[in-house]
Amino acid sequence: MNRLTRLNIILEKQMPLITPFSLLLGVAFAPFFIHLQLFVPWLFALMTFSGSLGAGFRDMKKAIQSPVPLFCTLFLLHVWMPLTALAAGRLLFGSNPHLVTGMVLEFTIPTSVVCIIWVSIYRGNAALSLSVLLIDTLLSPILTPLSLKLYLGSSTAIAPLDMIRDLLLMVAFPALLAMSLNQYTKGEIKNTLSPKLAPFSKISLMLVVIINSSKAAPLFKAVTLKLFAVAITMLILAASGFVFGITAAKILKQKQAETVSLAFGSGMRNISAGAVIAAQYFPAEVLFPVMICTVFQQILAALTGFILRKIEEKSHQVV
Repeated sequence: MNRLTRLNIILEKQMPLITPFSLLLGVAFAPFFIHLQLFVPWLFALMTFSGSLGAGFRDMKKAIQSPVPLFCTLFLLHVWMPLTALAAGRLLFGSNPHLVTGMVLEFTIPTSVVCIIWVSIYRGNAALSLSVLLIDTLLSPILTPLSLKLYLGSSTAIAPLDMIRDLLLMVAFPALLAMSLNQYTKGEIKNTLSPKLAPFSKISLMLVVIINSSKAAPLFKAVTLKLFAVAITMLILAASGFVFGITAAKILKQKQAETVSLAFGSGMRNISAGAVIAAQYFPAEVLFPVMICTVFQQILAALTGFILRKIEEKSHQVV
């Protein structure tokens, strides 16, 4: 085992601790890191490229042949959860449009590349998860600004063309390049280049969290009762994404592998993408609901994995 592989394993195991620590680091040293915003899109493009190397167009074809769990995940991601966040935001924080915008933004961004790792750990349907990731990632330059306009209307000012451009550069183009290389090498690049880039991708994630959190530092340093309430609300909403995924899988009578993919696919969000958008196009207050999710997303994913394993063990006992 070479040094890069060992480093990647260490970083992978410690991700639930690394992301909140990175947030704290960005807040503590905000005057330094806030000047590094220029590098964030490039770091994010590297993360997207690295995370997409294991995906090919063939995976999408496999999932489309059984479309119910695929469309169910996309429905939860871009209709159910944004509407739930919008309802909660307007009910609890309706007097502050910036906080409501941040809450909705968190649940309009695409699913997380990291969900593929969790799906593989708990033996989910890899083809389904990759297809959700690919479709969601490629459509994000259109879906994210469109969703914000649809759900928030004129209550927030956005620059959709600029946002589309940035999402194309950070997400869609790197993903398409990685998928094309996967297709061209018949999947071999997943075993050659992907392991070499994996630790740098995770380091990039740390840097993105650190740099973006520096913009919201004043809010984190002076947490009010309202911001604490926002944090609790975001925790509940983030947890409900996993719960809705499992519930939908059970209602649709999906197998365990599809249940795992639905849970992680609908529960995990590309928070770094949301943070980049929030930092570039909105006031710092919009960034708070997005960034606070970095504190508990990986912990919620680990807890969801534990619950899924218990569900699987229980089903085996019944059989």
